[in-house]
Amino acid sequence: MRARRDEQGISLSELARRSGIAKGTLSQLESGAGNPTIETVFSLSNALGVPVSSLLNEPPAADLVHVRSADVGVLTGDAVDLRMLRRLEHPGALLEVYDQQIRAGAIQRSAGHPGTEHHVVLAGRLRIGAQGQQFELGAGDYLAFRANGAHEYEALDGLVRSVLLLEYPPDVQPATLDGLHLD
Repeated sequence: MRARRDEQGISLSELARRSGIAKGTLSQLESGAGNPTIETVFSLSNALGVPVSSLLNEPPAADLVHVRSADVGVLTGDAVDLRMLRRLEHPGALLEVYDQQIRAGAIQRSAGHPGTEHHVVLAGRLRIGAQGQQFELGAGDYLAFRANGAHEYEALDGLVRSVLLLEYPPDVQPATLDGLHLD
């Protein structure tokens, strides 16, 4: 994270101001200590203008990729557990594929971040609030929206299993940030 801050000429204090994350917490993350929440990772992604996957460890690309969800670190939020399964880079496009689970009884809120979110519900019923509208999705349903504004997720009848695809605009450049790890 320090290398990316230095590239952008951003001090730790400035990153704290932009992200709303305490300077001490950022210092711990830069040193490799701590386990960030979804909110922390998305706040840093937004503050630095980089894809979420740039903040996570990722396996090298290969011609054949097999990822076991159980072997991937989990980003946990108030209501959502995310496992990044794959980062796909092509000229003019960066996509991240996540296994997403939304737990009932809480609402996951996001202040917004770069890119477009694509959701495919595999099981359960999911309410997504985005762009001033509410959507209810069931198994097999799909919704996409620009994620730069506030949005939220809520499981309506129990656990929701879904696939989240984050599509970043061409002007968001991937970066490798050292020192930010998941268990």
